[in-house]
Amino acid sequence: MDTMTLWHITGWQFAALAFAALLVGFSKTAVSGANTVSLAIFAAVLPARASTGVLLPLLIAGDVLAVLTYRRHAHWPTLWRLFPAVAAGVVVGTVFLTWADDGAVRTSIGAILLMMAAVTVWRRRAAETEPDPDAVVTRGGRIKARSYGVLGGFTTMVANAGGPVMSLYLLSAGFRKLGFLGTSAFFFLIVNVSKVPFSAGLGLIDGNSLLLDAALVAFVVPGALIGKWAVNRINQRLFEQLVIAATVVGGVQLLLP
Repeated sequence: MDTMTLWHITGWQFAALAFAALLVGFSKTAVSGANTVSLAIFAAVLPARASTGVLLPLLIAGDVLAVLTYRRHAHWPTLWRLFPAVAAGVVVGTVFLTWADDGAVRTSIGAILLMMAAVTVWRRRAAETEPDPDAVVTRGGRIKARSYGVLGGFTTMVANAGGPVMSLYLLSAGFRKLGFLGTSAFFFLIVNVSKVPFSAGLGLIDGNSLLLDAALVAFVVPGALIGKWAVNRINQRLFEQLVIAATVVGGVQLLLP
């Protein structure tokens, strides 16, 4: 894999990656979807494809911290309905990565994120969303879960950018803050761990990437602690606005050359 080692990274580049790792922890315990900014930073400092292999173990570390923090708030019926569609999306994403170059990956993910953000804003303005997460048992809810699940699996495989897609799905399903964070914590821990063999098989995870991870993982922990402190000080409306805003910012960054 064409990635950098610690000895090839300048001080400013390492500082940028450290900030991105801090933001990973924050996104896992506060504003899910904010790690699209981390994705953009990693892709700017490292080769875009290689950056996904470096970022994945850091995301898993953040997922573990999020599960420990919000494990009592997960909504498992939603998770079980999402996983089959997500698995299909991961397979499609793996096939896509076998031939796509960095530009195709960035453009595809950026366009999907902006489209999903626009759809979510439109839906929330058009009508009041159902506040009961069990609404996913309806036919329309199942179709929506499958659609978001495939997109989430695809985006998380090709660029670790599934956070915004699933965030938008959980918001549209009416999840409140703690249920949102607990459900997404278990979802991404399971999905990200399942991606490791695929990423390793594609050569995206190797000794160099793990060396960078070892140096950066310490920054994930304080980010998660800051997020845990902040989430109780963010009201529901602001929480939803931040999630959507982070999605738009991440999408725009991916589309920029």
